[in-house]
Amino acid sequence: MLYKLMLFLKLIFREFKAQKLRMALTVLAITWGTLSITLLMAFSVGLENQMLKATAGMGDRVVVIWAGQTTKVFEGLPPGRRLHFRDEDIELINERIPDIEKVSGEYMRWDITVEWGHKQINKMVSGVYPEFGEIRAHYAQAGGRFINQIDYDHKKRVVFLGDGVAKELFGENYSPVGETIYLNGSPFTVIGIMIHKNQNSNYHGSDSDYMVIPATTFVTMYGDPYLDNIVYTVKDGISSKSVERQLFELFGGKYRFDPDDSNALWIWDTGEQADTMRKVFFGIKIFMWFIGGMTLLIAGVGVANIMYVAIREKTREIGTKIALGARKGHIIFQFMIEALTIAFTGGALGIIISLIICKLFWLLPMEGDLELLSRPTINWPVALITVATLSLIGFFAGFFPARKAATINPVEALRYE
Repeated sequence: MLYKLMLFLKLIFREFKAQKLRMALTVLAITWGTLSITLLMAFSVGLENQMLKATAGMGDRVVVIWAGQTTKVFEGLPPGRRLHFRDEDIELINERIPDIEKVSGEYMRWDITVEWGHKQINKMVSGVYPEFGEIRAHYAQAGGRFINQIDYDHKKRVVFLGDGVAKELFGENYSPVGETIYLNGSPFTVIGIMIHKNQNSNYHGSDSDYMVIPATTFVTMYGDPYLDNIVYTVKDGISSKSVERQLFELFGGKYRFDPDDSNALWIWDTGEQADTMRKVFFGIKIFMWFIGGMTLLIAGVGVANIMYVAIREKTREIGTKIALGARKGHIIFQFMIEALTIAFTGGALGIIISLIICKLFWLLPMEGDLELLSRPTINWPVALITVATLSLIGFFAGFFPARKAATINPVEALRYE
C-alpha cells in the first residue's frame, strides 16, 4: 500500500514538473481566491468588532435623557414650557420604574481651572452618582477606583480623571492616584484614572478629556439646582421602548405635560444605534459573501479547466496504462489526487498569506479613524469553508473527466491525436 502511494506521489510530482506554468497559474488562482475571501471577511469582522467596541465605549446599551420643552397644551398649561430635572427625580425613577437597572443624574460645568504644581489646564467637570461608573464604562486603571457611595454620602472632594486629562496634567508613565489637584482653587484628591477606551459616540466630548466628582460635592460647590441629564440602563430582556413610555408617563404626571408630547423629553438610546450598526454590517457581510463567492467560482473554474485539459492531453497515456492492465480506480485516483493537491496547496497558501497580512496590520501603529482598520480578524469558519469548497470543486473537476477517461477504449485512446 505504501509503495502504491509513493508511486502515485511520484507520478503527481512528475506531472507538476511537466506542466509547471499551468499548475503554477492554477495554484495562484486558488490562492488568490482564498486570499480575497479570507481578507475581505477578516477586515469586515475586524471593522465590525472595532466599531461595536467603540460604540460600547460609552457604555453597554446606555440611554441618555434630557429634559426638553413642551409643545402641546395640557390641563390649561400653555406649550413652550422648559422642563428641568431635579435630584429627587433619580429617587423617583428608582421607586417607580423597576425595569431600569441602574440610573444616575449628571451635572456638568465647563472651563474649570485644574492646577497641579505649576501646571494649569481648563477642563469640564461632571458631578455624578456612584452608579455612573458602571453605566458609562468608567473603569479605573490598576491602583485606582471610581466614586463610591461613601464619597457621595459625605460629599468628599475626590476626583476621577479621564486618561487624557491625566496624561495632559501629569505626563506619561506617572500614577497620580493620591495626588492633590485644585479645581477652581479647591483641593481634590485623585482616586482613579480611567482605562483608555475606544469611543465613537458622546454627548459632551470624549470621556478621556473630562473629570468626574460626586454629585453632592458638585452641588455644594457650584449650587446647580438642575441636572443636565439622566443616564440609565434597562434590565436584561426589557424593551427600552417600554421604559421610555413609562418615563413619559412618570414625568408627564410630575411636571404636567402630555405623555404623548415627544419633545418634552429628548431620549438617545445607544442600544438602537448598536442594533442599526449590526444590521448594516450584516448587509456588508452578505455583499462580501457575494463577492467572495464569485471569486471562489472563478478559482473553481480554473481548477476544472486545468484538469480537463490535463486529461485530454493524457488520453494516449491513459490508453496505454489501461492496455497494460491499469485499473479504472487507479486512473481516477491519480487525477483526483492531482486536483485535490492543487486545491489544498492554493488554499493553504491563501490562508497563510492572509494570516501574515492580518498580523502586519495588528503591528502597525494606527491612531484615530485608521484604528478601526487595524484589527482584521480571520474568520476561521469562512476560511475553512473556502478551502473545503475549493477542494470539493477540485474533487468534481478531477472526478468526472477522470471517470470518462478511465472508461475509454484503449484502442481508441491510442489513436487519439
